[in-house]
Amino acid sequence: MECHVYYEGDDDPKKCTACRLEKFDEATLYRTMQQVPYGVVLNPHAEQALSPADADDGLGTLVALDCSWESAEEAAFKMNGVHRALPFLVAANPVNYGRPFQLTTVEALAAACCIFDDWDRAEELLSHFRWGETFLTLNEEPLRRYSECADSTEVVAVQEEYLAASEDDGT
Repeated sequence: MECHVYYEGDDDPKKCTACRLEKFDEATLYRTMQQVPYGVVLNPHAEQALSPADADDGLGTLVALDCSWESAEEAAFKMNGVHRALPFLVAANPVNYGRPFQLTTVEALAAACCIFDDWDRAEELLSHFRWGETFLTLNEEPLRRYSECADSTEVVAVQEEYLAASEDDGT
C-alpha cells in the first residue's frame, strides 16, 4: 500500500508523523494538492466511512492530509480520489492519547491499512514510533471488526456500537 501525504507544514516538524514517515521512505509528501496522486483520501468530512470494499478504489494508494486540527476544515480536502472517513478509533500518540478521532497522520494511514487487511503494512508504518504498537493494541478489536465488514454500512453499524459504549463510559 503506497502512502501519500499532502503536507501543509503547520505543525512542529520534529513532532510531525508524516515527516518521520518520509524520512524512513514510508510515505511521499507533497506541498501542492495538484501533485497528490489519485487514491483513497482519508477525509474526516467524507460522507461515507472507509471499508474493505474501498481497497481497490484507490489503486493501492492511500492519501492523507497532514495539518493541525484547527485547519482541518472541509475545504482543505480538495484532492482527487475516493474520499472516505475513518470510523471510531482512539489515538495512542502522546498528544491526544485516548481521545477518539484525534489521530496523527501515521495512525490514520495505519488504521486504513488494517481496515484493508494489510496489517503488516500498518505495523511497518507504526514501527518508527515508540507508541506505534500501542495504537494497534488500543484499537485491535474495532480494527479487526471493521476489516471484516463488507461495506461502509456495516462499518457504520460497528462504529455505532463503539460510540454508544463510549457514551456509557462517559468518554
